[in-house]
Amino acid sequence: MPSMKDVAQIAGVSVSTVSRVINNSIPVDKRTRLRVEKAIRKLHYKPNLLAKGLRMRSGGIIGLVVPEIIHQTFVNFIHYVEEQIVDHGFDLILGNTNEDPEKEERFIDSLIRRNVDGIIFSRVSDQSRVFKILEKTNIPVVVVDRFLEKEHIPSIVLNNYKAGILAGSHLMSLDHKNIACITGPLNIALCRERLKGFKTILSENGILLPSGFIYEGDFKFESGIYAIKKFLSDGIKITSIWAQNDMMAIGALKELNKNHIRVPGDISLIGMDNISSSEMVTPSLTTIIQPFQEMCQKAVQVILNHIHKKEITLNRIVLEPSLIIRESTRPLKR
Repeated sequence: MPSMKDVAQIAGVSVSTVSRVINNSIPVDKRTRLRVEKAIRKLHYKPNLLAKGLRMRSGGIIGLVVPEIIHQTFVNFIHYVEEQIVDHGFDLILGNTNEDPEKEERFIDSLIRRNVDGIIFSRVSDQSRVFKILEKTNIPVVVVDRFLEKEHIPSIVLNNYKAGILAGSHLMSLDHKNIACITGPLNIALCRERLKGFKTILSENGILLPSGFIYEGDFKFESGIYAIKKFLSDGIKITSIWAQNDMMAIGALKELNKNHIRVPGDISLIGMDNISSSEMVTPSLTTIIQPFQEMCQKAVQVILNHIHKKEITLNRIVLEPSLIIRESTRPLKR
């Protein structure tokens, strides 16, 4: 019996495109539709109408789509979003895209076909392919954390440029000048914004950030380890580091300790996000606070406003970061 995947292969399109044609969920251009319909006729493909009927019943469901379900940042998102929607009588469908644009597209399309009451999502990267899908659906959608300037979808985001300013300003206030940065993936706009703010404040105070002092990580613990190994193998002399999230900072701390480099005695270290682990490690981590709870509360409220036909936020809501100073930073030792 032919499947939707077989139709997609013959038509030369994705499975999600075939689904859109069959369900009329989102407009598909005429030529593509004709190719899909021709493939359906050729294969004598018949959709499962019972399954389709079940999918179209919402019943008070909100979808949450995140890039990495086990990452502490997104654990926070999941916790606070679920807390909010349950309080308002909704259930949660959780999608983990594993940083895969194709998987992200399929899951978003599945949520639309199920006719959920709303979708909250944090994209994989700037290469996310769901932008046009989300703009065309009538289902309320809110983007959290990772956004693009060109989008016309409500979004709740952090002032990431300001986060870079805070990190750089703190290290300079401690008289550090040889400063390094471990970034997140630079194909994600917020990472570029953080780096831009960091470089700008350093430059305004006469401090350069050479390319060799920047290591592009992936927000994971291992990135912090690899960054320190790279800095040490290159012989780079640094007295302080800003890692663009706490997990990479903790990885950096582990590798520094392994090499008998003291934090903060030899190198001061800042993280970002203020995850629970940042206070548990020794020394406890100076970090930039990202207000996850407020971000999620506002995202859910935008969805609820759409559902209940109240005043709708169409623009971007930008939340401000703050600095929490702990044990991992100290004035430069002369």
